[in-house]
Amino acid sequence: MILDQHIKKWFESKKGTDSNLKSLMKSISWRIVGTIDTIVISFIVTGQLTMALSIGSVEVVSKILLYYLHERVWESATKTKEHEPEKEYARS
Repeated sequence: MILDQHIKKWFESKKGTDSNLKSLMKSISWRIVGTIDTIVISFIVTGQLTMALSIGSVEVVSKILLYYLHERVWESATKTKEHEPEKEYARS
């Protein structure tokens, strides 16, 4: 409780926005939650803890790679090309 206010300052940015550190921490915590979910489901399906842990360890690496590729595709698909003029819309 004593460190609470000091730690909060690490995550504060402009009002209404997350800091880069907070976004990074949220990404890591979400990946941990997702991997635990995969391990639990794998254990329920296979009934083998070692198999579930193996699936979870492969999944964490593959999901990071897939997310990176997904981001790169979105970046290239939404990038405005320099030689293309911006579209102008009719004004009413």
